[in-house]
Amino acid sequence: MAVGLVCLLLAVSKGSDWSWTSAPTLCLFTTALLALPAWGLYELRTTQPLVDPRTTARRQVLVTNLASVAMGFSMFAMSLVLPQVLQLPQATGYGLGRSMLTVGLVLAPQGLVMMAMSAVSARLTQAKGPKLTLMCGPVIVAAGYSLSLVMLPQLWHFTLIACTIGAGIGFAYGAMPALIMAAVPASETAAANSLNTLMRSLGTSFAGAIDGVVLAQMTTEFGGSALPSENGFKVVMAIGAGSALLSLAVAFLLPRHDAAAREAPAADDPVDSAGVTEAHA
Repeated sequence: MAVGLVCLLLAVSKGSDWSWTSAPTLCLFTTALLALPAWGLYELRTTQPLVDPRTTARRQVLVTNLASVAMGFSMFAMSLVLPQVLQLPQATGYGLGRSMLTVGLVLAPQGLVMMAMSAVSARLTQAKGPKLTLMCGPVIVAAGYSLSLVMLPQLWHFTLIACTIGAGIGFAYGAMPALIMAAVPASETAAANSLNTLMRSLGTSFAGAIDGVVLAQMTTEFGGSALPSENGFKVVMAIGAGSALLSLAVAFLLPRHDAAAREAPAADDPVDSAGVTEAHA
């Protein structure tokens, strides 16, 4: 698993620098395509798998993981665009020329909003189920990215955009563990949630590669250097909004709350059927 993931993520993150058709990139992709299926076959045959592919293939787990990839992809756009726009020189016409300290202060409230939304997410999950909570997250994230396309480049605007996106991420990421734990046996919750976290990381890795290509192709000349253009940043934010909506579409495939409850695995029971029969007798 480690070999396959390292090769895949290294190829994705370095493909634009090395060329997607270069020998190192193709070798890494080939190794990943061979290693990951081999690992999956081994996990199917061992009695105590690290990650049980059968559990991962369950509808609720599989759909949640796919939605996690899309949300991870969406989240990275904000992390890539906002700090750059805040620091680019004002002479570019769209940069604010701020320091790294200012960038940190502008984006800091986002983390507080995510913490606050985790409590709201838990209450909504308890009342309406985690599927609705997960679906609310991408809608809020897409709204945040939409704000970036219409608002003026001012500090408080960037804070509002970051907080809106952070609120959506808090909703979505708060619902994912609940969906995973409701669909797997108690003995597999740690492995299943770890795999879900890995899916988010895969999303951000793919986003870094794709968004990097967009910004590298859409540039403007400034002071003898090529900088990402304003349209390039807007395209990346639009991609972030689109991937959030993709996560919403995937979340629609989750089973209903009552159906998920019927399909949830029973807790591990140390009493076998013979013991139960004997007890009744």
